[in-house]
Amino acid sequence: MLVIVVENVPPRLRGRLAVWLLEVRAGVYVGNYSRKVREEIWRHVEAGIGEGNAVMVWRTNNEAGFEFVTIGTNRRVPVDLDGVQLVSFLPPEPALPTESASVGQ
Repeated sequence: MLVIVVENVPPRLRGRLAVWLLEVRAGVYVGNYSRKVREEIWRHVEAGIGEGNAVMVWRTNNEAGFEFVTIGTNRRVPVDLDGVQLVSFLPPEPALPTESASVGQ
């Protein structure tokens, strides 16, 4: 099983993914392909990601039962902890003061 989730990607990439995978929800693509085809699909994601972000998850024979890769800016970052892939959350970016708040001070 192969799952790709994309956010804020160009329509061209979404169309390209729809050629190979079934879009079960907006931005969520599912299929069942070999490693070679999976890697080729991911090359298309890398080439067309633009300002968006993506994660690809596939079933494999390890302790977790799956592996994943990510690309693009996201608060969730993959972290390897003694050979196990986990997800770490970056702190939210602080809000910048607005101009109206600084006027008159």
